[in-house]
Amino acid sequence: MASVPFLALACGACSDAQKERPWIVDRFDDIKVIRYEVPGFEALPLEQKELIYYLAEAAKCGRDILFDQNCVANLPVRRTLETIYACYEGDRTTAEWKALEKYLKKVWFANGIHHHYSNDKFKPEFTEEYLLSVIESIPEERFGELNALRGEVCVAIFDPNVYRTRLNQTAGEDLLWTSSSNYYSNVRQAEAEAFYEAMAAADAGNPEPVSYGLNSQLVKEEKTNRLYERVWKVGGMYGPAIEQIVGWLEKAEAVAAEPQKSNIAALINYYRTGDLKEFDRYNIGWVRDTVSNVDFVNGFIEDYGDPLGRKASWEANVNFRDSAACRRTEIISANAQWFEDHSPVDAAFRKPVVKGVSAKVITVAMLGGDCYPATPIGINLPNADWIRKEYGSKSVTIDNITYAYDKAAHGNGFNEEFVLRAEDRERIDRYGKQADDLHTDLHECLGHGSGQLLPGVSPAALRSYSSTLEETRADLFGLYYIGDPKLIELGLVPSFDVAKAGYADYILNGMMTQLARIEPGKDVEESHMRNRKLIAEWCYEHGKADRVIEWVEENGKRYIVVNDFERLRELFGEMLHEVQRIKSEGDYEAGKALVEQYAVKVDPELHREVLDRYAALHIEPYGGFVNPEYEPVRDAEGRITDVRISYPADYAAQMMHYSTDYSFLPNRN
Repeated sequence: MASVPFLALACGACSDAQKERPWIVDRFDDIKVIRYEVPGFEALPLEQKELIYYLAEAAKCGRDILFDQNCVANLPVRRTLETIYACYEGDRTTAEWKALEKYLKKVWFANGIHHHYSNDKFKPEFTEEYLLSVIESIPEERFGELNALRGEVCVAIFDPNVYRTRLNQTAGEDLLWTSSSNYYSNVRQAEAEAFYEAMAAADAGNPEPVSYGLNSQLVKEEKTNRLYERVWKVGGMYGPAIEQIVGWLEKAEAVAAEPQKSNIAALINYYRTGDLKEFDRYNIGWVRDTVSNVDFVNGFIEDYGDPLGRKASWEANVNFRDSAACRRTEIISANAQWFEDHSPVDAAFRKPVVKGVSAKVITVAMLGGDCYPATPIGINLPNADWIRKEYGSKSVTIDNITYAYDKAAHGNGFNEEFVLRAEDRERIDRYGKQADDLHTDLHECLGHGSGQLLPGVSPAALRSYSSTLEETRADLFGLYYIGDPKLIELGLVPSFDVAKAGYADYILNGMMTQLARIEPGKDVEESHMRNRKLIAEWCYEHGKADRVIEWVEENGKRYIVVNDFERLRELFGEMLHEVQRIKSEGDYEAGKALVEQYAVKVDPELHREVLDRYAALHIEPYGGFVNPEYEPVRDAEGRITDVRISYPADYAAQMMHYSTDYSFLPNRN
């Protein structure tokens, strides 16, 4: 599971030369594109640099997969617009050209035609007539096979009733029929649920249950109505891209040391066979490897994009350990059993023995797939509950990414505009980074790995609400414990003021400022946003009688303030007790009621106010990144003697480079 930032954070120092370069390299619509540095790369041993280079290349090769997973029209749309961008010789100063260019930048950023957070289809600010006129000005041979898809591209861009949302989570609707993601083809929700329930039933009693459906598209034949899976593997669906990934993984395997060498071999075997049991074998080896300095994620991992919570998007992340920053995660990991034993949940839902919990702070070296351009700031894997229970989990907090966020946000006026009380602003300024770091560590390291399902409860029991409730559970775990005296005893925080800083910011974001990420009239759809709203609204409602959290109006503006931080921590514990029960028992109806009551609907007047106040600050609510580039240095015999790193500052150039050199799939898959 991955967590996304709710506050800009900071990390270690960078050089004076790094400080001189601008952190924000592009701005458009509601997005800022940021560069990130990779401090410490130059000092790594050659074999680790070479390993990072090969893994970074593998991380670029699956980009097309994610585009196609997000919507079947994405690759034709992207490639048509990229051909225009590369070849158009007309006036590039007109308003419509600028609108087309902005639309393409948004498609790159979201890995498709739907917003990466709201899931709504982008609305073009240029006309179909203009697009066709631009296309007609370019020789047909430059478009090649795309010529035959021109009509489909126009429908995908301009028809508001086609591909309306990438991910529909509206209760009572057929979620597959109304979602535009490409995980299912011609399949109704009830059919898909029955298909996988039958698989799970045949596997009942297996102590090592397979994550059925994780790496495949489910298809229904038109003539026979037969349902079958197209597996994502070498020789299967997405085979050409996966072959490229495997080629670079083989190079990485050749230079890796044990146990990583064997783990890479297991991942390659999984990619070749598509066998999910092989994926489990790889995950077990990966979670046991706590000694490798260089680490990576590569594969079909997170299921947030599937309304049924089964299909996984492709993602990649290459990183190495930030040894100096790992002290806090090592302390947390060493005390994992204490945190589990003292969790405010029913004893039956706690793990009697916490196994294999490891955590570290990392420096990311390359982002790919569903981690690029937007990326989580923390990751906890693997996701299979039985592997977590038997072998543990591995958590990371990404320090250089949070540092880049912090530098890009410096001096933007946000706290002065939205935080009413001076004492809260002062605490956030002094302890905000520490609170966010610890919350992320606890969320990833212990929150996702805590608790257990009761015997016989399916990991998929919560269905479309699973992702939201899992993120809620992990966030509550982190929120509850950043205010625990144990953290003072362990030397991780100086006082309860750290928790106060984190609590004030979390409630503000969950109830108010994250609304800047939503279009007027829309509900909250994204799982992490629902999670934060659910927690903040539930605690507001349950602490209302005692004014634990309170709305205050001053000078015509609304503010949300926390009056009783100690009671708020108790509310976090009470809510965690209930959310863990829901997950452990697989109580779908209770989970649905919780999410629908507190996490979905938006107050339109408050929403309008937040949007106006954000607009006055000229702050983009979303951020993503350009990747560094790695260039091997070779001797006369062709052997790599060094790997050089550079930091591009041109977002469009990097995207066009990736589309030219790392695009391996056909327009239709």
